[in-house]
Amino acid sequence: EPGPVPRRWAATVCVVTGASRGFGRSLARLLAPRLGEGSEWCLWSYPDSVPGEGRAGERVVAPGDVVLQAGGAKGICCVAESIFNYSKLTCPSFPGSLGDISKSFLDLTDPDEMNSYFAFNVTSALCLTSTALQAFGTRPGSSRTVVNISSLCAVKPFKNWALYCSGKAARDMMFQVLALEEPDVRVLNYAPGPLDTDMQLLARTKTGDLEMRQYFQSLQESGQLIDCTVSAQKLVNLLEEDTFRSGAHVDFYDI
Repeated sequence: EPGPVPRRWAATVCVVTGASRGFGRSLARLLAPRLGEGSEWCLWSYPDSVPGEGRAGERVVAPGDVVLQAGGAKGICCVAESIFNYSKLTCPSFPGSLGDISKSFLDLTDPDEMNSYFAFNVTSALCLTSTALQAFGTRPGSSRTVVNISSLCAVKPFKNWALYCSGKAARDMMFQVLALEEPDVRVLNYAPGPLDTDMQLLARTKTGDLEMRQYFQSLQESGQLIDCTVSAQKLVNLLEEDTFRSGAHVDFYDI
């Protein structure tokens, strides 16, 4: 049974993207019982799969996974309109898509494909974060925390994963800049490890490079894939301890 809700989680607005599945869903389920009276969710999730159904204080602001590009301004406005009168802003989880991992670097020749990928995986994270932080503002006694779901791919190249690796690296650097510019905002780049998700299934079946496919298959066969809830719990612990260096890249295996 969960213990008393920590005081710091009272009157919190929590923005979680990708909350309908995988890591985002597990994270939302762990955070829900920690939010105190007067707290509220801003969830992006498929309408048939919302975490924490029926919990007090929960409101799905934008059902349906929202791509925050030019046509997604409405989703950003939902966030901006929903975060007044709170003492704590927490924006965890910006999950990404793999892109077409059947393609090698030399196959990536379509600018529209590239632009679409980076709009979803980089632009959306930047616009949502900056809009939420602006709307929340700086208030006496308040706190703001932003978590970017990073990856080993942000610091290490993987064959056939040019889009995913570059997108993750760009986001890590983007949030490091945020930490430098806004020292009052707590910023964390958290790499959750090789999770047992649909994305891992794609990795071991669709990656164009045979050696890479075999590597991902070996992780699954040897039981080295990590349960989403186990990794999400480590992130929750990091947020509650609140001792990480703002802007740091912290890997599941480093904790």
